[in-house]
Amino acid sequence: MKKGLILLFVTLSLSFAVVAFADKDLPVFKAGESVYVCGCGEGCNCLTISRKAGTCSCGKPLVKGVVSKVDEGKAFVKIDGKDRAFSTKPKYACACGEECKCGTISQKPGKCGCGSEMKEVK
Repeated sequence: MKKGLILLFVTLSLSFAVVAFADKDLPVFKAGESVYVCGCGEGCNCLTISRKAGTCSCGKPLVKGVVSKVDEGKAFVKIDGKDRAFSTKPKYACACGEECKCGTISQKPGKCGCGSEMKEVK
């Protein structure tokens, strides 16, 4: 019984630690920063955003834009004179670790700016 309680305590502690530190590897975008984003338009729900050129999750080339503002889980990126909102709370992100600076995040699975497969954010 005592071992079971200890195991339960350790399991719950690790679960809370994973949740608490889940966002630490996600990129933080700032106003004025140049980024590459999905250029498919409002109808596309991949919402890929990256610091490096590449291909978005829907398979089209990312287009260059500038972050105009960041507000409550969204980065607003100016593309062709119009602001478009991109979620900064992704379902998928680059899994390359700290040495990679592509900072790719998306709402759909695919490859990040450095060419690796993105991982699901939990």
